[in-house]
Amino acid sequence: MRGRNDAGQSKRPIVLCCMMIVCLCLLFLYFSGSNGQAKSTAFEYGTKFSRTLGWGSDDGEDGSEESIFGTGDADDIKPKSFPVCDDRHSELIPCLDRNLIYQMRLKLDLNLMEHYERHCPPPERRFNCLIPPPHVYKVPIKWPKSRDVVWKANIPHTHLAKEKSDQNWMVEAGEKIKFPGGGTHFHHGADKYISNIANMLNFKDNNINNEGMLRTVLDVGCGVASFGGYLLSSNVIAMSLAPNDVHQNQIQFALERGIPAYLGVLGTKRLPYPSRSFELAHCSRCRIDWLQRDGILLLELDRLLRPGGYFAYSSPEAYAQDEEDLRIWKEMSALVERMCWKIAEKRNQTVIWVKPLNNDCYRRRAFGTKPPLCKTGDDPDSVWGVPMEACITPYPEQMHRDGGTGLAPWPARLTTPPPRLADLYVTADTFEKDTEMWQQRVENYWSLLGPKVKPDTIRNIMDMKANFGSFAAALKDKDVWVMNVVPHDGPSTLKIIYDRGLIGSNHDWCEAFSTYPRTYDLLHAWTVFSDLDKRGCSAEDLLLEMDRILRPTGFIIVRDKSIVIEFIKKYLHALHWEAITAVDAEPSPESENEMILIIRKKLWLPEASSQDSTT
Repeated sequence: MRGRNDAGQSKRPIVLCCMMIVCLCLLFLYFSGSNGQAKSTAFEYGTKFSRTLGWGSDDGEDGSEESIFGTGDADDIKPKSFPVCDDRHSELIPCLDRNLIYQMRLKLDLNLMEHYERHCPPPERRFNCLIPPPHVYKVPIKWPKSRDVVWKANIPHTHLAKEKSDQNWMVEAGEKIKFPGGGTHFHHGADKYISNIANMLNFKDNNINNEGMLRTVLDVGCGVASFGGYLLSSNVIAMSLAPNDVHQNQIQFALERGIPAYLGVLGTKRLPYPSRSFELAHCSRCRIDWLQRDGILLLELDRLLRPGGYFAYSSPEAYAQDEEDLRIWKEMSALVERMCWKIAEKRNQTVIWVKPLNNDCYRRRAFGTKPPLCKTGDDPDSVWGVPMEACITPYPEQMHRDGGTGLAPWPARLTTPPPRLADLYVTADTFEKDTEMWQQRVENYWSLLGPKVKPDTIRNIMDMKANFGSFAAALKDKDVWVMNVVPHDGPSTLKIIYDRGLIGSNHDWCEAFSTYPRTYDLLHAWTVFSDLDKRGCSAEDLLLEMDRILRPTGFIIVRDKSIVIEFIKKYLHALHWEAITAVDAEPSPESENEMILIIRKKLWLPEASSQDSTT
């Protein structure tokens, strides 16, 4: 008996060893992703497996200068495929995910709209999978038809059509959704409403662009962005802003229509736009409490408006006679008077205030008047994650003396060096050379795209590192618009972009962008990946994020070092992308050793993701 027990005990280590080997083999097969088509709810970023691919590393912590892109050798490990996310994640916005807020039990103040602000997932909760399109997804309708009609299959949500049926927001029409151009305050069409605003301001021919002097608009609580959509015909561009709130998918509809839009909210943080960026702010029954916290939200609009800028406000407080509305109107009128705003016109259900041209009114206010002026050291252009303050942003001394921005009218504004270049110690000559250089580069891009691109192929474009906005300026003759993204930790060039009559946002590419999946036709990434290398962020995360926001059949232009280009090529199959061409960049001091890679995203559907299909 004793001998048998000893024999049994001697076999146990062998059995345990065999079991461990089997488990290790299974783990290896799992992480190698051999079939790649299993659906997943969440995959951890920055795992040991991903680091063997050169991703998720903390570059420089160990003193090593090795690039996160590896050696560039053909023998470097490359993924065979990425898993496909669950269908319920087909509209995932990682940093605006309410499910994440609930799961992480974040303690947020709902009254301050903190639950609609950005809250990005930690590494262990990020999705390492491809966001699937709807099962019956169609290539979007082309601009300009898309302003008025989109495929219902691409955004299968019709609750707004029912909820806002009396306001002409949108109407179901078989397999399409139509947009008659109405809004909560302009049931009979945004075009008539816009003309009425221009008439109230005595603009020539009732044209809202005021002979080119009104170009950039901020539409707060924009709904499906019909106001911004109808401004475009007047050569006015709006940043249509709304949160991912009870009116879900309103920004998704706007972008599907080909109208510039951004997911954001007036909550506790500054909006990601520099000071003095807009000639007009607009709110049509946007249901915002402008009086809360000493008027902090109205003061954020004040920060964003240019000297002499307007705030058009259509809301019951401007005309209703019940006790509560009268109280709000009285308090709001007192607040804007202390802010030195004046009524430009008040007619029917709309009031338009105008901001002063200089600091004289601020200096005449009695001591201790609230809201106070912001402190001297406050940088009004520092916005990424910066809390709002209940204070008035005074003008710089030069702008005060000039009594305005000194900007040229549109379209001359696009290529005229703006006065704020001096803030960045940039000369007019440097600005003009940058404009000329990108004109040549864009012409080269379109030559490389060749027959793949027709005049209506591309509408929504994102320049992921826009610098002075010269890439967008070079596209002035094409029927497109560009979201110019400026890194939050770089020079404050976004104000130059707005001064050119363009729009954009600050952003950190170590995080997901505030937009829905499948909202852009073309992404331009100039040295964006090389910048990640310096910061040690995950380039794999960025590839997946670019895939998330790019429409099927959309294009990516990567302009970067050759090692980056070779690295991205290894991921094309896994991402269902195809290379159109890869060439050396034009020789110049600014593009030393750079290459250009042009990519097209294939149209694949969840049930057949293993079979690549294109249109």
